[in-house]
Amino acid sequence: MILIADSGSSKTDWRIIHSNGEISQHRGVGFNPYYMTSEEMSLQLREDYLVNAVDEVEQVFFYGAGCSASDRKEEVKQALLSVFPGAEVAIDHDLSAAARATCGHRPGIACILGTGSNSCDYDGKVIVDTRPAAGYILGDEGGGAFIGRRFLIDFIHEEMPHYIREAAIERFHFSQNIIQDHVYRQPFPSRYMASFCKFISEHKSDPYCYGLFYSSFMAFFDKHVCKYKDYHNKPVNFVGSIAYYNGDILRKAAQDRGIQASIIIENPIAGLTLYHQELL
Repeated sequence: MILIADSGSSKTDWRIIHSNGEISQHRGVGFNPYYMTSEEMSLQLREDYLVNAVDEVEQVFFYGAGCSASDRKEEVKQALLSVFPGAEVAIDHDLSAAARATCGHRPGIACILGTGSNSCDYDGKVIVDTRPAAGYILGDEGGGAFIGRRFLIDFIHEEMPHYIREAAIERFHFSQNIIQDHVYRQPFPSRYMASFCKFISEHKSDPYCYGLFYSSFMAFFDKHVCKYKDYHNKPVNFVGSIAYYNGDILRKAAQDRGIQASIIIENPIAGLTLYHQELL
């Protein structure tokens, strides 16, 4: 039995490849080594139903947020080994998941456009180049927090169409003080800012909301994709809710920038399953 995991801070999508070739799936709690200790992750795993298959698990491929640094990878590995001691465990980060899920064994540029944003140049085997992921304060162009932040700035300064502003007030019952409290005093400000993207997407037929996505995607291309060698001649693939639910705008922006937008998926778990099946 092989376990494949795509994990974020809030949830983990598991795919189980059984010895007879059948595939099943499971959604469990999320793991992020930046916020959890190895012992805490181990405890959560022991409460999951997957623990019932301990003796059958031969390999675990775990892709997770916060799993880029070697010490963080080791923490996750030890947590998994404590539950699946007889398994071979491999840990990698979410950018590798995006590359393998969308590019498979072929070269291409893989991008993440979710709450945040990230990208890499992939040669079909390994990541050969990346751009800085500066986070929601200094970067994340094209991601939900970046788009939501621009929306909130325009709201505060009354620089959006009045009907969009009124619709936002009716929907969210907020004011400048409420916004600033969430951004500066409450936990997870990036999630808060990104939460407005659903509203913006629902109104993307309006030129203002369409423009928020379009200009943000253009900023992402300029800061990321266009800085990779020979980017014009490579397929550019995307993972993440912002890319998936606004794929029409994303493809238009890519076309205008001379970029070959190819695969756009919401999450990588299905592609990761196919990737590892091909290695069997």
